[in-house]
This record gives sequence, C-alpha cells and structure tokens, in this order.
Amino acid sequence: MDAMVSVKDGEVWAHDSGEPDAGGPDSGGLPLVLLHPGVGDSRVWDPVLPHLTERHRVIRYDARGYGRSPAPTAPYSLVEDLIAVLDHFGAARAVLAGSSMGGATAISLALRDPARVAALALVVPGVTGAEDLVSRDFTAEVGKLAEAGDVDGIVALVMRTSAAAGTGADLEVEAHVRSVIPAWFAVHPYHVPDPPAFDRLGELDVPCVLVLGERDQPEVVRTNEAMARRIPGCRLVRLAHSDHFPTVREPSAVAEAVLEAHAAAGGPAGQR
Repeated sequence: MDAMVSVKDGEVWAHDSGEPDAGGPDSGGLPLVLLHPGVGDSRVWDPVLPHLTERHRVIRYDARGYGRSPAPTAPYSLVEDLIAVLDHFGAARAVLAGSSMGGATAISLALRDPARVAALALVVPGVTGAEDLVSRDFTAEVGKLAEAGDVDGIVALVMRTSAAAGTGADLEVEAHVRSVIPAWFAVHPYHVPDPPAFDRLGELDVPCVLVLGERDQPEVVRTNEAMARRIPGCRLVRLAHSDHFPTVREPSAVAEAVLEAHAAAGGPAGQR
C-alpha cells in the first residue's frame, strides 16, 4: 500500500507491504523499516526486498526531495520524519535497516527514543558527529563541481569513489546516483542535522548487525569499523565485493544481515 505521509511542513511517499501472506513462524510481529542512503532513494532496496517481504511486514519511504517525495520547503529533521512515518503506520516499535544516510537516521532514533527500536541492521552506515566519514577532498570536489553545474562530473566522481566495485558501464548504480543529485541541492538549505551520535554509540542497547563494503571509500570503511567496535555486541559483516551500494552488489548477503537483526530482536537483548 502506497501512502503520502504527513510530516512537519511537508509530506513523504511511503509503502507498507502489509503482513506476509504465508503465516510462517517469522511472519507478523515487529515491522521492518528500510531507510535509504543519500546516493539512492528507496528503490535502492529493490534487490533485497523480496527476501524480506516473504517473512516480514516491510515499510519503506523516500526522504524529502528523494524519489517520490516532494522537496522540502521548511527546515526538517530526518529522525523526526522517521518518527512521523512510524506513527502513521502505527508502528510503536520496529526493526530499522538503514543504509548510509538511513543508517545515521536509524542510530539517531535508537539514541533519542530507545523504546521504539527493537534492533538495527546498519548497511555502510553514516553517523552524525564523525569527522572522518567522508574525505575532505571528496567534499571539496563535489562543491567545485556543484558550483560549475557539472552534474556529469559529480556522477563520475561518485562512481569513481563510492562505486569502485562496479565493472563496465554499471548502469544500475549510475542511474541511482544521477536520480538523487537534484535532491542534494533541494534539501541542502532546509536539512537540520540531528545531534552528534558517534560519541554516544556505546549507549546503544539493541541487537545490531553492521555491514561494510570492503571496496567502499577508505574513510567510510574506517568509520564503519570504529562504529562496530563502539556499539555493544555489534556483529560486523564484511562484504568483499561491495562498495557503498551493497544492496545492489550483494543483495542476498544484505538480506541475511537484515533478517539476522530482526531475528535477534526477539531475543533477550531485543526485549529490553
């Protein structure tokens, strides 16, 4: 079921798969919420989705300005929008699977309102408050290309750095990147960063699986390793053939990690 969800001073597109048709032992229960990265909208989860919906209710949405969601027209917070989506679908508590930007949002909610998060599946996650997450050279180069209006140059830069595991034309990943660049410019004046979380990762008290791509930017790999060390009980999964797009490169492995986190939500740690 598709829906336009009201958020503060705006709305976002969302989809709720509903409960699985096959009433197996894993059906029903805690919903699974998918949060997309800044280098793609919710469609980046498409290769993983069939592995998840056959066992769980899955909710996903496009952040403001991405995919089918209108661009923001007023200041907004990603974590507050996530709360609005959960409330809309009556999800008092959920398992969160977040990729990159979505991972940062998932962590922010787990720290802000622990009772609402049963487990975390973090895929090449971002985190607020980590200075080494993105190369300063990369950020500076994106700024120069943006000032010049060189969209092709930005796409080429992202493909060279964050999509290094690709071979040949790599049209699927390039399409994801190209589709979100307008969102980067549309949200920049309005996005209010959520509070720093990197130094608070030790406070997390939920089951957590963190997936990193071995061929991601070195700064991202180092930060993901540090995050896994700081999060109590976090299991680190290394994907040798992935960069910043594991949902495209190794969807089955990503699905396994997400399902592992969901299964752990039913254990003692997930019941706290």
